[in-house]
Amino acid sequence: MLPATSKLCAAISYRHLRNMTGLRRQAAVAISQELSRLASRSPGPSTWIHQVRRRSSLLSSRLEEKPFSETEMSYIKQGEEALQKSLRILEDQNDWKTETVAGNGDKVLSKVLPDVGKVFRLEVVVDQPLDAVYGELVDNMEQMGDWNPSVKEVKILEKIGKDTVITHEKAAATPGNIVGPRDFVSVRCSKRRGSTCVLAGMSTTYGAMPEQEGFIRAENGPTCMVLRPLPGSPSRTRLTWLLSIDLKGWLPKTIINQVLSQTQVDFAKHLRQRLAR
Repeated sequence: MLPATSKLCAAISYRHLRNMTGLRRQAAVAISQELSRLASRSPGPSTWIHQVRRRSSLLSSRLEEKPFSETEMSYIKQGEEALQKSLRILEDQNDWKTETVAGNGDKVLSKVLPDVGKVFRLEVVVDQPLDAVYGELVDNMEQMGDWNPSVKEVKILEKIGKDTVITHEKAAATPGNIVGPRDFVSVRCSKRRGSTCVLAGMSTTYGAMPEQEGFIRAENGPTCMVLRPLPGSPSRTRLTWLLSIDLKGWLPKTIINQVLSQTQVDFAKHLRQRLAR
């Protein structure tokens, strides 16, 4: 049955292939060849349907994808680099030390890395489904200043493809102005793979956003947030936030550690309040 279907598909598509050129024709030929290959293996229907859909989807995305400039590709690679570095840090479970444990179970841990410095890791569970959390952190990122007192403003400077953006963030001064106003220019990369979402980023340079008067240009990254449905409770989301920041300027390490760990705990509290509304 499957070999016959493959031949029929090839015959139907032949006259269309004659009218196609370049990459589109190559893509159609690739799909036809894939059908023939799968037919010779004769797997179950669910297997080959899944494989063809997946490969067809990949080919379609490549057909629709516009070419990127050299500069845009550089930003895309920076975002991917931030993502990979962040995940490698999180995968290593050794040597994490507890910084803070809140009464609701929110936890901040830290460790020192030779090539990065001190990094902080927030582990929380949010009583909202993953899509709601993802939408707030990615789709509505420019509204973060409305609900997170640690953030004064987030502005998207440029979107590159589906996954990469360049942002300018202004951090609010801490109470008592212990840490004065900082700002960041970052490249951010967001990926969804099945039930897991990863939002990664790192500092970058962007000609249209030079250093701003009244702000110290700080640096961050690699940093990321990982979102996953809580096992056994898909309406709740486990959020892991890896934070790595160089605030620049002269600041005692004890103050930096206290500010950054408290920033993560406060973020979780304000995120819950935002989602509840």
